[in-house]
Amino acid sequence: MACAARRFVQLCRASYPYCVEAVAPMNSVLIAVGAGVILWLGYRWYGRVLARLWGMDPKNATPAVTMPDGVDYVAAKSRLVLFGHHFASIAGAGPVLGPVLACALWGWGAGLAWIVLGSVFIGGVHDFSALMASLRHRGRSVGEVAEVVMGKRAKLIFCAFVWLALVLVVAVFAAYAAEAMATEPRLVIPTFGLVAIAMLVGWLMYRRNTNVSAATVVGILLLAAVIVLGYYVPVHPGPQAIKVWLVVLFIYCYVASIMPVNILLQPRDYLSTYILYAGMGFGVLGIFLTHPTVQAPVYVQWKAAQGPMWPMMFVIIACGAISGFHALVAGGTTSKQLANEGDALRIAYGGMIVEGGMAVVALMAVAAGLKWHGAVDAFPAVLKARGPIVAFGQGYGRLVEPIFGRGLGALIAITTLNAFIMTTLDTATRIGRYIGEELFGQGLGIAPMRNRYISTAVLVGFAGYLAAGPYKAIWPVFGAANQLVAALVLITVALLLREWGKKSRYAAWPAVFMFVTTVGALVYQGRQFMLGRQYLLAGIAGCLVVLALFMAVEAVRALARPAKGQ
Repeated sequence: MACAARRFVQLCRASYPYCVEAVAPMNSVLIAVGAGVILWLGYRWYGRVLARLWGMDPKNATPAVTMPDGVDYVAAKSRLVLFGHHFASIAGAGPVLGPVLACALWGWGAGLAWIVLGSVFIGGVHDFSALMASLRHRGRSVGEVAEVVMGKRAKLIFCAFVWLALVLVVAVFAAYAAEAMATEPRLVIPTFGLVAIAMLVGWLMYRRNTNVSAATVVGILLLAAVIVLGYYVPVHPGPQAIKVWLVVLFIYCYVASIMPVNILLQPRDYLSTYILYAGMGFGVLGIFLTHPTVQAPVYVQWKAAQGPMWPMMFVIIACGAISGFHALVAGGTTSKQLANEGDALRIAYGGMIVEGGMAVVALMAVAAGLKWHGAVDAFPAVLKARGPIVAFGQGYGRLVEPIFGRGLGALIAITTLNAFIMTTLDTATRIGRYIGEELFGQGLGIAPMRNRYISTAVLVGFAGYLAAGPYKAIWPVFGAANQLVAALVLITVALLLREWGKKSRYAAWPAVFMFVTTVGALVYQGRQFMLGRQYLLAGIAGCLVVLALFMAVEAVRALARPAKGQ
């Protein structure tokens, strides 16, 4: 019997590639529509389950209404403005870079399944729960919520973990943004033009009390103008372009993260969502117009250059299905700007669902928009020579070629992506400032770190040092750290729900899966870094594993205590 079983397994393995080739030529329209339907049903059904679980009520006063301070606690003008900030901050490059890399390494099948199911049952739960937990604790960060359910030591461990993760976020996104502008000089004017336009729109809405719709129209028209200007006027600072843009971006991070949120953060993120809506809308329309056959194989291999599909694919797709950074945004900036609790589900859970849709479009752009074999511009060749951002841009450009032509379509795709990288950069820096002040200033008693200018400078300096090194090696460790933050957030909210006598399984089971997966990924990466003599990255991976295990011990201790009402 055992011999027959082994023969059967060997036969399956031998025939599997042929089965894959037989099912791979699928129409991208069917894939996109199927994924969209599942995501929409997840929002309509599972979102309502979570809203009842947390007792979401529009009548509850939010921290932005009860604790305004004019800098961080500022009620957004409308839920559209806040959704713009939230979504632009959480999206970043993750839902594009991750699926593009995963498609090349393992194929599009497993990545698509993880994006769709992970967004509905894990990522959406994580984002909405983090926002509601923060709202229930006066808009405080998830680290401070961890102190409530696990104690001060857990808060310090959590904050240390998150601070390191944010350093990686700022480093990796700044590096990819600098690479994109150096590779595609036509991107420079739209990227920095958006910053100036956003400040104008913020001035119109908050200082001149201009109607939101009128200010939006002004911003969108100016934004379209700078995209066209950038197309005809490329800016290239010379052979050291990447270094130049890195310096510029880190100066931008520092300045933007200490400004009041309503001057740049809110209006810039709000306008960025219109870029996203246009980018996703034209991408979906392009899929329907061109309805290309998927060129990439549904399955490539189990063990790729970055490691085995499990656990590595689940951290390479760092934001398309779940992201710990989302919780930091939800509990760091969004909860301080939400004017009506009734909008929490739409903004947090809905934002994750839309991001899942964005990841599906990115996946189809490279899987169906680019050739796979037998061409100079085949997907693997483009990815290796020019990086994932350009590969995505070229694939997207082919999808929307009937609308814009290939050249302008590719520029629109890269502009969309870089706009979200910029929002992630200054939001991550701002949240890192909050966490640094909590950890080093208040928790460890280092007085200078209570100063926002100093705490921001320390974070930006460390991130700049990492970005100047082998930044492409940072992406996998960033992904693992990011997903492990998500696991720790889910553990925290599960304990909070248990403390309140509510069903905690909605957060507990995703927490277990994400914790085991991401710790496994960090251990694997740490070993690879040691073999490659990348000792700094190996040390960061090791520190993250140790901090995560300490956090797990604190969670077990909290679990041992009887919950209220039990």
